Amino acid sequence: MATLEVKDLHVKAKEEEKEILTGVNLKMTTGEIHAIMGPNGTGKSTLSETIMGNPNYEVLKGDILINGQSIIGLPVDQRARAGLFLAMQYPAEIPGITNAEFIRAAINSRRAEDDQMPIPEFLKKLDHTLKTLDMTEEMSERYLNEGFSGGEKKRNEILQLMMIEPKFAILDEIDSGLDIDALKVVSRGVNAMRGSEFGSLIITHYQRLLNYIKPDVVHVMMGGKIVKSGDAELAVKLEDEGYAGLRDELGLDVKLVDEE
Repeated sequence: MATLEVKDLHVKAKEEEKEILTGVNLKMTTGEIHAIMGPNGTGKSTLSETIMGNPNYEVLKGDILINGQSIIGLPVDQRARAGLFLAMQYPAEIPGITNAEFIRAAINSRRAEDDQMPIPEFLKKLDHTLKTLDMTEEMSERYLNEGFSGGEKKRNEILQLMMIEPKFAILDEIDSGLDIDALKVVSRGVNAMRGSEFGSLIITHYQRLLNYIKPDVVHVMMGGKIVKSGDAELAVKLEDEGYAGLRDELGLDVKLVDEE
């Protein structure tokens, strides 16, 4: 069992003064699916980017640990080798590198030089995963995300996730812009990963994704920190009552972006 822990995390963007994260605390283990919900502008994506090591964000206080070891000083590639994976809200297009080349390189970068994945084994796994996600073989030979629709990019992120098999996957609004059929396919891929060796932190605005990927724990962020945690029923309550209702119930002095 592996653990991912965020302790009293305070973060701001480089060149900015205002804190975005104001003391986030979170602990999860493999075998668990956690969801983070919250209104716009509360720091959900900043949390995902900071965990993964985006240099555009500065940690002012606190720590991020994998299995009790701090990763604050590690660059992105070392965090990935330690078992982290980030499915981005807006994946970049990289011409000149095919999906298959990128994924195989990512897999082998986490393995010893004398234990690289054989090409036949890689192709067999790739073919199976493509079928799971209703993706064509032709997509694996296209340049990474180049010319992909929004839905194709999201499926491609899940394809990478299933092939790389990280310990912890952070899914940053993987449901945004998806129609119901694409949402079901993406959810199928994440659910196929569930097990004792995998954990996921799902960041979303809406409860609908959680109809297909049932979380063990739901966290609500407001004002740059987690203000309430509960089971899957908490997401249903938010859908019914909204964030303003929970804020008022907790007596928080937080202004929501949508109220401006």
